[in-house]
Formats: sequence, C-alpha cells, structure tokens
Amino acid sequence: MNKVQIMGTGSYVPPRIVTNDDLSCIVDTSDEWISSRTGIKERRISEGEDTSDMASKAALKALEQSKVKPEEIDLIIVATSTPDNFIPSTACLVQKNILAVNATCFDISAACSGFVYGINIATQFIRTGSVKKVLVIGAETLSKVLNWEDRSTCVLFGDGAAAAVLSESDRESILAICNGSDGSKGQYLVSKAVPVVNPYTDKKDIDVNVNSYVEMNGREIFKFAVKTILQSTEELLEKINCSMDEIKYIVLHQANYRIIEFAAKKLGVSEDKFYVNLDKFGNTSAATIGIALDEMNQKNLLKTGDKILLIGFGGGLTYGGIAIEW
Repeated sequence: MNKVQIMGTGSYVPPRIVTNDDLSCIVDTSDEWISSRTGIKERRISEGEDTSDMASKAALKALEQSKVKPEEIDLIIVATSTPDNFIPSTACLVQKNILAVNATCFDISAACSGFVYGINIATQFIRTGSVKKVLVIGAETLSKVLNWEDRSTCVLFGDGAAAAVLSESDRESILAICNGSDGSKGQYLVSKAVPVVNPYTDKKDIDVNVNSYVEMNGREIFKFAVKTILQSTEELLEKINCSMDEIKYIVLHQANYRIIEFAAKKLGVSEDKFYVNLDKFGNTSAATIGIALDEMNQKNLLKTGDKILLIGFGGGLTYGGIAIEW
C-alpha cells in the first residue's frame, strides 16, 4: 500500500465581515446572546461569490504551497452541502477554473464531516495506486440557505472554503481513520431540496413552495457531537497506540464553543489542546476543519512529527476522524 502525505493546505473566506452587532440590526439578537451561547463573534459572508468560486481560490493557494501544478492533480473531491448547481458538480467547476485538465472530479455530501470524509476517500485512492495526487476541498456558501429572520440558525453560520493536496509519498501523514453515520437522526439537521413534482404525482399532497433553509435541533446535535468526539478520539488513539499526551492538537469541526468545552472536560484534557477559530468564522460546515488546519499551518504551529486529530460531525448525521502526523 502506498503512503500518503499532506503536501500543503489553502483556504479562502469572503472579505465581508459580519459581526454579532451587525446581525442585531436585522434580527432580534445581541453580541452577548450569541457570544455566550456559541463563542462566535463574527463570520464571513459572501457578497456574490458562490461555492465553486471560493473553492477554486482555496485550491490555488493549496497548490501554490504544495508546489504542485494544476495539471498534476489526478482527482478533485469537493465536500459541500451548498453546491452551485445539481449539475455540473462543484468539483467540475473547480477543475475548469484552476485548469486541472487531467483530474477526475466529483462532489460528496457529508455536511460538516465532509472535509474528513474527503481526506479519507483521497487516501484510499492513493494507497491503492489509482492516483498519485488529490485535491480535497471543503467549501460552503451557507448564507444562501439560511433564514435570515431565524436567530437560532442565521447567527451560527458563515461562508468559506479550504483545500489540501494529498500525494503518494515515502512519508505517511495519515496514521488512522474512523467514520460513521446515523441516518435515523437525519431530521435533526436539514436543508431540503426540490420536491418530487411531475405529471404523475398527486400535487394536492405536495408543498411546491418548499424552501431550502437550514433547520436544526441544536440540543440533539450537541448530544451527537459530544458522543462522537469522545468515540472518535478513543478509537483513533487506540489505532495509533498513542496517549493523549502525545497529541499536539485536536481540531474539531468548529460548531459551538460549548461543545469544545464539554468534550475537553469529558476527555480530561486542557482546552488549550483544541485549536479554535470559530469566534472569527462561525460554522462553515465542510470548510471549518480545513480552514483551521490551514490557519495552523500558516502560523507555523505545526512541526514535522506533530500528531494531531481532526474530528468532524454534522448533518446526516455523520462523523469522522483522522489521526495525522505532520
């Protein structure tokens, strides 16, 4: 089996910063209400860029850092719940934008676990020898599926994209992987697509005005998140035969600071071990872990040999974790 190395990372967020005070002008909320319940202070919101635009910009940054040319990429995987279109895929639009002419392209839908799922898929392709270089992207334009009159959801999310280049190598970055799903709880986080309406459906039973606004049961998502964080952490540590003391950082999906606090307490570790940037970007779903990883990389927080855990959880419901040696 081939070894897999993370060659480089990149990220992009829209320039428009929307603070909690800004949101208080359009919905009944306040900085104190949002900050105390989530840890979020601001988020980036698109002023017209769609998912493929942000994904392409993050991808180019990752390629530049990796010193990999677009035409060297064999596979592009875009994790997103907010694609530009049903057809073509966001990955194909990225391919066109960055001129990755030799890449096979597809999207995956795993919500906030998407970036972790994407790295998992890319790893399997490289290990089997099917491809040599893969571009994995997590990108979301969540602002287009938010009800901006619903303070329980619109204050939580932001827009952004992150990318990583994975390559066949003589060094192994991916030490262990775990993942899972629980579709029986899928109703706790929903963004609906178009209903089935055709000449053969009974239209009187169909709401043709279905919207795609995000609807979430925060309490149930919180319980699922904490459970899967603990489960994934224990499984990854067992697989790589490491103690928590040997882990430099844990990078969780950036959803809510209370989740991080609770997970740290349950794991018996300092909150300092968790890298956090949700105060600046909010919840960008499939992009959160990648944005955090790239930020850590740009700040030179990661040294060769550091072991870190990436753990995602979200809609589906889905979860996944990866143990990485930098």
